[in-house]
Amino acid sequence: MAGAALMAAVLALAALLFPVRSFADEIPGHRLILRDGSYQSITKYEVKGDRVRYFSAERGEWEEVPKALVDWDATEKYEQGRLSEAPVPEAAELDKEIEAERKAAEARSPQVAPGLRLPDENGVYLLDTYQNQPQLVEIDQSGSDIGSNTGANILRSAINPLAGSKQTIELLDAHAKVQSHTPVPSLYVNVGSGQDVPAATAGITGEPTPLAPADRFKIIRLEVKGGKRVAGAVKVAVNGKTKTDERFVPSTASPMTGGWMKITPVDPLPAGEYAIAEMLTKEGMNLYVWDFGVNPAAAANAQVWKPETTEPQKPEAPKDMQKSNP
Repeated sequence: MAGAALMAAVLALAALLFPVRSFADEIPGHRLILRDGSYQSITKYEVKGDRVRYFSAERGEWEEVPKALVDWDATEKYEQGRLSEAPVPEAAELDKEIEAERKAAEARSPQVAPGLRLPDENGVYLLDTYQNQPQLVEIDQSGSDIGSNTGANILRSAINPLAGSKQTIELLDAHAKVQSHTPVPSLYVNVGSGQDVPAATAGITGEPTPLAPADRFKIIRLEVKGGKRVAGAVKVAVNGKTKTDERFVPSTASPMTGGWMKITPVDPLPAGEYAIAEMLTKEGMNLYVWDFGVNPAAAANAQVWKPETTEPQKPEAPKDMQKSNP
C-alpha cells in the first residue's frame, strides 16, 4: 500500500510539473526520457490512461509509449535544466548518461541498413529486400527429424553413435516460413557460445576442438524430398566419430559489435531452400538449424522490422492537447 501511495504521489507531482499542454511556443528541445535510458525529442505530450502520446520533434508525427516506460523523475530533472538559464548539474550529468547509454545501445544493435538496426536481443535475423525496401525478419530455430537408414528416428540434437550407420537430417514441410526476396541475403547471428547444447555432440569421442567464430556458422543447401527438406547426411564411423555431408554454400563471416556475426553468401543463391547450421566442433553440428528460403516471387514475410523514417516530414499543425485526438 505504501508503494502504491508513493507511485500515486509521483504521478501527481508529474501532472503538476508537466500539465497537458503544448511546449511548441516555449523552449525547444524537450525530451521524454524512458526507463531504458533512451529518450524521445518532443514538442508536447499528453497522458491518456496507461499511454503517453507525444508529438515527435524528429519525425513530425504523433506517437505513443506505455506510461510505465517513462522515467518521470529523469524527465523532470532534464526539464528543470532546460528551463534554467544555466543547466543544473543533474541535467548535465543526465545528458552524459543518456548519451553513453545511447552509444552502448547502438553497439548492441548494429545498423544493417539506413534507419534499420538489429534488435537488442539474441537470435538469427535475415536482411531482405522487398519491394525495394530493406526489411529485417527473425528466423526461428527448427527442430530436426533424423531418419536413419535403419528406420529408427532420433529426435532433438543427439546423434546415435551406431557404428557404420548413416542418418539424414530432415525438416518438416517443403518450404521455410521465412523467404528471402533477394538472392544475396545477409544473415545476422547472435546465439551465445553454444556450450549449452552438449547433447548435440553425442557420439563424438575425445576432446572437442574449439572453432574460430568465423567457422562456427555455415549456410547449407536443402533438398526437397517427399514434402520434406533434407539438410544433409551424417555418417557415423566405427570409432563413433561423425562426418557430415552437408551441402555447404561458400560464404563469408564477419564479426560485428554486440556479439553479432554477419554471414553472407559469396555468390547469389539460386531459388531454393537453405539453412544456417551451427558447427559445434570440427566433427559435429547442432541438429537444430535456422531455415529460410530464397524466392523472389514469395509473398511478404510476416512480422518484419522496417527502416525508421530518415527523411524529414512536414509536421502537422500543433493542436490543443485538451481537444480530441488529431
